[in-house]
Amino acid sequence: MQLNTVIFDIDGLLVDSEPLWNEAATEVFHLYGVKLTEEDYKTTTGLRTKEFVNWWFSHFNIGNEQHAIAEKKIIQSVLEKIEQKGKVLPGVPHIFDFFSRKGFKIGLATSSPPELIDLVVGMLGIKDHLHATSSAEGLEKGKPHPQVYLNCAALLNSDPLSCVCFEDSFNGMIAAKAARMKCVIVPHASQIKEERWGAADLKLSSLQNFGELHLQMLDK
Repeated sequence: MQLNTVIFDIDGLLVDSEPLWNEAATEVFHLYGVKLTEEDYKTTTGLRTKEFVNWWFSHFNIGNEQHAIAEKKIIQSVLEKIEQKGKVLPGVPHIFDFFSRKGFKIGLATSSPPELIDLVVGMLGIKDHLHATSSAEGLEKGKPHPQVYLNCAALLNSDPLSCVCFEDSFNGMIAAKAARMKCVIVPHASQIKEERWGAADLKLSSLQNFGELHLQMLDK
């Protein structure tokens, strides 16, 4: 089936927000006497904040009554940090212009809450390019479950087999492939040589590098 739809993740792909999520989580977790390593953060990248907090608070035996409180604090902190110092990642204007010129339907599918979607769309100035957005916040399961991608495709009235997704995380890549979509992975520079990206259809160092030949390779 010919590709006619592109769906983008947000955090770590369009905006350099992953360090800000880690920064916010570190500050909030510190209130509970919890300290995570860089490797700890890496294992839970791409999860919803709720799942992230539940996982680590359960690991450190912190009571369930604190989970929702910590989740809310992290999200609020991240929104403030992105607004204050969030950076657009290289290639974002290029990739949206590229697919707009191709006449593709364009969507966003993220583990982050709707408030973050609205904030980033405004920051990037991409509202006129978008046809649908989907958040996994209220779903029963987030990434690596494919539902958020399937929901976005449904909103776009697109067959999953006609979709190509752009991701930066392992959980996101698995979600896209589980949805039976093509997946272009754009990992952080420190992770780009890792073998786990082998499930992706294409791996790039930057959105800026994507072009006509790459699309032809995917559209087979």
